[in-house]
Amino acid sequence: MSIYRKAVNNPVTTALVFIAMAIFGIFSLINISLDRFPKFDANVVMVMSSYPGASAEDIETNLTKVLENSLNGVSDLKNLTSTSKENMALITLEFVEGVDIDVATNDVRDKLDMVNSVLPDGASLPVIFKFSADDMPIMIMAATADQSYQALEKILDEKVATPLARVSGVGTVSVAGAPQREIQVYCDPNKLEAYGLTVAGISNILASENRNVPSGTIDIGSNAYSLRVEKEFQSADEMLNVVVGYANGRTIYLRDVARVIDGVEERYQESYINGVQGAQIVIQKQADANTVNVIKGVKKAMKKIETGLPSDIKITTVVDGSDNIINTLNSLKETILVTFLIVMLVVYLFLGRWRATFIIVLAIPISLLASLMYLWATGNTLNIVSMSSLSIAIGMVVDDAIVVLENISTHLERGAKPKEAAVHATQEVGISVIASTLTMLAVFLPLTMIKGMAGLMFKQLGWITSIIMIVSTIGALTLIPMLCSQFLRFKPKHGKLHDLIFGNFNKFLDFISRGYSRLINWCIGHRTIVVMISIAVFVATVGLIGPRTKTEFFPKADEGRITVQLELPAGTGQSITRGLAHEIHGKFVKAIPEIVNCSFALGQADTDNAFAAMQNNGTHIVSYNINIGSMELRERSAGEIADVIRGILADYPEFKKIKVTEGGGGGMGGASSVDVEIYGYDFETTDRVAREIQAKMLQRGEFAQVLLSRDEYTPEYQVDFDREKLAVNGLNSTTAASYLSAAMNGSTMSYYREDGDEYDIRVRYAPEFRTGIEDIENIIIYNNMGKGVRIKDVGTVVESLTPPSIQRKNRERLITVQGLVANGVALSDAVLATDEIMASTDIPSELAVEIGGSYEDQQDMFGDLIMLLIMIIILVYIVMASQFESFMSPFVIMFSIPFAFVGVLLGLWVTGTPLGAMGMIGILILMGVVVKNGIVLIDYTILMRERGKSITEASVIAAKSRLRPILMTTLTTVLGMIPMAVGRGEGSEMWRSLGMVVAWGLSISTLVTLVIIPTVYASMASWQERRAAKKAAKKLAKA
Repeated sequence: MSIYRKAVNNPVTTALVFIAMAIFGIFSLINISLDRFPKFDANVVMVMSSYPGASAEDIETNLTKVLENSLNGVSDLKNLTSTSKENMALITLEFVEGVDIDVATNDVRDKLDMVNSVLPDGASLPVIFKFSADDMPIMIMAATADQSYQALEKILDEKVATPLARVSGVGTVSVAGAPQREIQVYCDPNKLEAYGLTVAGISNILASENRNVPSGTIDIGSNAYSLRVEKEFQSADEMLNVVVGYANGRTIYLRDVARVIDGVEERYQESYINGVQGAQIVIQKQADANTVNVIKGVKKAMKKIETGLPSDIKITTVVDGSDNIINTLNSLKETILVTFLIVMLVVYLFLGRWRATFIIVLAIPISLLASLMYLWATGNTLNIVSMSSLSIAIGMVVDDAIVVLENISTHLERGAKPKEAAVHATQEVGISVIASTLTMLAVFLPLTMIKGMAGLMFKQLGWITSIIMIVSTIGALTLIPMLCSQFLRFKPKHGKLHDLIFGNFNKFLDFISRGYSRLINWCIGHRTIVVMISIAVFVATVGLIGPRTKTEFFPKADEGRITVQLELPAGTGQSITRGLAHEIHGKFVKAIPEIVNCSFALGQADTDNAFAAMQNNGTHIVSYNINIGSMELRERSAGEIADVIRGILADYPEFKKIKVTEGGGGGMGGASSVDVEIYGYDFETTDRVAREIQAKMLQRGEFAQVLLSRDEYTPEYQVDFDREKLAVNGLNSTTAASYLSAAMNGSTMSYYREDGDEYDIRVRYAPEFRTGIEDIENIIIYNNMGKGVRIKDVGTVVESLTPPSIQRKNRERLITVQGLVANGVALSDAVLATDEIMASTDIPSELAVEIGGSYEDQQDMFGDLIMLLIMIIILVYIVMASQFESFMSPFVIMFSIPFAFVGVLLGLWVTGTPLGAMGMIGILILMGVVVKNGIVLIDYTILMRERGKSITEASVIAAKSRLRPILMTTLTTVLGMIPMAVGRGEGSEMWRSLGMVVAWGLSISTLVTLVIIPTVYASMASWQERRAAKKAAKKLAKA
């Protein structure tokens, strides 16, 4: 018994199977986590090693090269980059996408174990750590306070950071920008000299007096008592009464030589929110945690936390990583709903019966829900790719159901009983339906097998669409015939309005059908002309429009956030940086009314700040984080606002580096970049070439900003001690350096404890004695005999420049010129401009120059997708050849593929859209969709010929008979893509080109297919008949 008859004869069982599928799908939908993109495993491993006292060049020669030579043999390595700077080396290993990072890390560890013994003496053992997108902050909050400001760091650490760290999925919570409490002991060097005291000596005395020492136990009578000497300082003022020495029979107290201030650190990273000083709370998630779920938990916890904070502390959300995810997915939900309604209207318009429409449209939710079970079962998320897959599938899901129902309707009109009509009609088209589904699987299943970035991005698309196609086909062969046998009736009664609308529409379709049959009849009679015109159209389109087609990597997404990093000359004081930062903030607020909030930070971050450690920071650097709200609530795009910011900053020549980034980062959805990588050993030569290329790129309109990767030389004062003079005075360089460090940076040998927290007690010269070179030269150094000598007597203070960090890639020195592609400019145009610039630049023969950045990523992905395209075309051919048991018939159908490319090129040209990764996926989808119409047409033509019709009659009858279902399935797919193609919601940039490519490609291809395929088929069939006749004649002649 066939599956069709079994389904029709057991309606309850059939219905319950699909209802159960829907229920499991709904359960999965409720429990699936949300995210922006599919989960990417980390593919970067960093190796860090320190070598105290070594310069950048020493680090490169003795440490970096040794490590690089060993690590270069690691498997699946894509790029090996390194940074050598004073005291440390940082090596970054980027692996090919999709590699098992744990296996790669073990491989790295094995390679390092082999070279640990040959590292220079004094170098630390290399430390390995993995880096991925999970290490980026998912949420940043800003806190401001009035009376509580001095204690803000303690309050936030205890009452905000600690509770938030307990929220499920939260990894690290860092508090940055809040002043940290420190006990400052400011010494007067003149008084220290008068009494023969030193900074280190005072620090040592304070540490000795600030003790809590357990001293055992004592038995007194029948009781045992513990003994303790408890002399920790109870207040900062208590230190003033500590005895630090004796002079001329007089006791010297700390108050005689220093003042004590219970305040904050002198230098710290300052944080401001909307111009008001405060602190930032930076939240990072655990590796496998879901962003949306973690932020929900944080927000829930914050409601409780805020009730326990002092009333003057206000906490504002600066960056909420879930906003863009939720807004983007909501936008896609709207697209899916609109697509569903459009498809339903198209089906209803063609069928004119609400019952038939309901039966067909029912296939959509059942198939989509079934695919959600896969997402939930495999631990995947509902993201842009998976939801785009659902939207793409809606138009295609009803195709099989339409073919089956339309044939059942035809049988009912001939007077067949509902059950028999359902079984026989389904049986007639069953093979055709399965074959068309197999062609779609030939397109989507290979997507699940590709490697690299394309595989990570589009694996979900392949699985989801394949599952939807399989479920929709099973539904078309079981559920649809069952429902038709139960609910469809021959010639149901309709009202006058219904007859007026649908009667006229059917007349219009019949008119088109008659005209189309006459057109096919003419075309078959003039086959050569039709084929030549078709080939000419294809060649002209590809020849004229193809070379003008622009390309991109991923479209730029408007995430409602802009980050700005400004660098003044190295060594600029924090007060100057602060003044400029406030001035620029005021200009931003005035020029950009869209700003929801603007936070900025400046100064050197703490070493224990996990987030700040990943960024450039210092007294000369200021970083802005600007929230401009959702794109749906403003007229200007993030790109336009970023250009306004660049215009404001152009008036400040004092900035050495200006970096304005839309979205807070590059990559998918970020601004594209073209990186010119200049490889060469000599600093001076590579600098000169890099600056020449930078200047030329800045003159071109294709780039919004151009940056150099190499930092400028950093100014510093070096104390050059004369070893001979030091030796004469009983000193050495180490002792002399320790006195200098204690006086200028301070000595911290003890902590002030209060309420379970520890604060540094820092002893050093008072600020007024740390203002010039003379102060350094007058620092007194004491030898073991107590004899003092000034620094100026044993050394000289000289101003010098520290060489920049040395960057290397794949074991060669390089400097990178990064050009950020301007708004409205395609990546291909920027690359073309870069090629012209490089051709006009005199590049010495010893240098090598390559183009990288987004262009390199684009080329890698395009290469993978083009290979996939070739494989898909071969698979589609194999499926069709198997169906028709012919090597030639599939070639007829595949004539529609070139005209899909004609439609794509026309669409890209008319709309001015560059071809990117999403557009390439649209082309892959087209390969399966466009041949479906050809399969339906040729399948029916072969059936007519088997019933005794001539080639021309069979082609005309098939064309006329199949026009309605072909138009119906094409319109459902094309109109189903239009909401994606014209979407304007948040995140719509990502899938707009995909919808546009499919809509244009399928529309043009269908129009041409309806004419060219019957014509080519007639030519081929006639040729085959003539060939068969000749063979038969030869046989007769031989006989």
